[in-house]
Amino acid sequence: MTHNTFSPRTAVIVAYSWVTLIAFGAILTETVILYPNVFHDPPASLDLTVEFMSEAGPSDFFPPLGALTVALAVASVFVLRRDKKLRPWAVASLISLVFGEFAFSAFYFWPRNTIMFDEGTAVHSVEVLRQTAVEFETGHWVRLTMSGVTAVLAFVALFKVLTARTSTPVPVGARVG
Repeated sequence: MTHNTFSPRTAVIVAYSWVTLIAFGAILTETVILYPNVFHDPPASLDLTVEFMSEAGPSDFFPPLGALTVALAVASVFVLRRDKKLRPWAVASLISLVFGEFAFSAFYFWPRNTIMFDEGTAVHSVEVLRQTAVEFETGHWVRLTMSGVTAVLAFVALFKVLTARTSTPVPVGARVG
């Protein structure tokens, strides 16, 4: 039987996959375009970054996007809860998102952001700021990777939902081809 209807379940998975790809793209853009400027000469480049991002910055964009992504991840797990073949992909994506991106950011990056961008040279030595910048950049590759993993798992869930909806079972014993 071929299913051609676009269900609410499919809509949730499409939205989740789409948002994870946007988040990954944003983090990748930040890595390639923004971070070389932010971290090229700490603490001077950190001070310049604070001045440049006085109106808007990643902290204005990523928290709402993250909240939306988590909400859609939870909704994806919910709509796939009864499907033993599809649910693991959504659950794995949610786990990657919550632990590899959100928790890692909260426990690893937020304290370093405070050191580099809030406290700066008023509280820390130049050497501490440089070391913190190196730690941030190094850890960021983990976050970028986990964002990619989250997006791939969400996309696989979407792909499997769409192919499960459009595939036609072949009767046992039927000739194929």
